[in-house]
Amino acid sequence: MSWDSTEMAFTVLYDACVLYPSTLRDLLIRIAQAGLVQAKWTQQILDEMFEAIRENRPDIAAEKLDRTRALMIRAVRDCLITGHEPLIEGIKLPDLDDRHVLAAAIRARAQVIVTNNLKDFPTGSLSGWDIEAKSADDFVLDQIYLNEKVVWACVQQIADSWKNPPGAVEDVLASLERNGLLQSVAELRAV
Repeated sequence: MSWDSTEMAFTVLYDACVLYPSTLRDLLIRIAQAGLVQAKWTQQILDEMFEAIRENRPDIAAEKLDRTRALMIRAVRDCLITGHEPLIEGIKLPDLDDRHVLAAAIRARAQVIVTNNLKDFPTGSLSGWDIEAKSADDFVLDQIYLNEKVVWACVQQIADSWKNPPGAVEDVLASLERNGLLQSVAELRAV
């Protein structure tokens, strides 16, 4: 009998709002690539993310956004969730437009939905599914506590990837801080 490491992986669903800021998206993807979690999302979550980018950054060429989408899907093995659509109608959430996110998390058997819209995912609506909503800051902080060296390496990789202009670790931390990772950045600066 063979064992597939993805069977036992800690599974998380990334909501569009945490995938939108590029530095945060890069960190969350690198955390998944490092094997700390199995990250999941849907085409609809990506649609929401890219729609927000197009709305706020019309200067970014459509081809570049299409390339980013393709790279995201290739970057994390088995990241796309499908088959969750039949669950949507039976889900009760404060914002009906977020039901697809919980449906995808249920289908993926995710333990956590990483979102900065915590009010839209109240504990009472998630507890029956054994799913918890966490802010990006709390989620990254958990990853730091589990393996600070791996998260620090992810931050260093991001800095190393910045070429135009070149970046340093402090630049990445400052960007993450602007993205709301206040506790996580403070912890990383203490490493």
